[in-house]
Amino acid sequence: MKPHPLIEQLDKQAREKEGVFFAHIANRLGRDRITEKPVQPVRGVPDFWREYNLGEQERIELFMRNWESLGGTAKRFATKEEIAAFIDELAHGMSAKQIIRAKHGLLEEMKVDEKLSDLDMTIWEKDSPADLLAKAAGADIGITVVDFAVAHTGSVVVTSSPEKGRSLSLLPTIFIAIVPAGVIKTKMGEVMREVTKWNQNGMPAGIHFISGPSRSADIENDLTIGVHGPGIVYALVLDEK
Repeated sequence: MKPHPLIEQLDKQAREKEGVFFAHIANRLGRDRITEKPVQPVRGVPDFWREYNLGEQERIELFMRNWESLGGTAKRFATKEEIAAFIDELAHGMSAKQIIRAKHGLLEEMKVDEKLSDLDMTIWEKDSPADLLAKAAGADIGITVVDFAVAHTGSVVVTSSPEKGRSLSLLPTIFIAIVPAGVIKTKMGEVMREVTKWNQNGMPAGIHFISGPSRSADIENDLTIGVHGPGIVYALVLDEK
């Protein structure tokens, strides 16, 4: 069906304005306007990047550097006991009163609850009371074990589940991410390939990519930390298998 004459006229005017706009940009760049679609020799990820991969030590070191460059604090530990001792020292050093953590086997092995038995500890689990969101919002520290980390972006990847609500990493004042060394990947694409496999068994309700503390520059480009989430974030890398 032929378009209405008014539609054709408006479309013609829009294209003319578009041509003037792009011609102006080309002129400012000192070159002719490009009107032909450029040749795209590569589709998707180039082979050199697909094959590129770092060794475990390089992945750990690069992840920690990038996490800290984004404003987080990264520390590396040989054993679970060392991490538990660090969390104990941090919590009591900042006079924390409320802590919320994921229900995770690694945290159980660390015996974090025993270390912090004098504090108000909430465990996020399927049969927890309905006030978990309020507990997370009022918590000084939220602790969870990440699913993946990405060396080149300095990011941790956290999925949500009945035992690991998304609010654990979004609402407390301080977020502590426990990062087993074996889950650190070189590139984001490696993580996305793993996530794609989950389609067969059902995707989690949330997949969160966290790169440093919460930040916002919405108001007059003034960078502010901690507006929409934790302003202090720790990545504690665990070497122990």
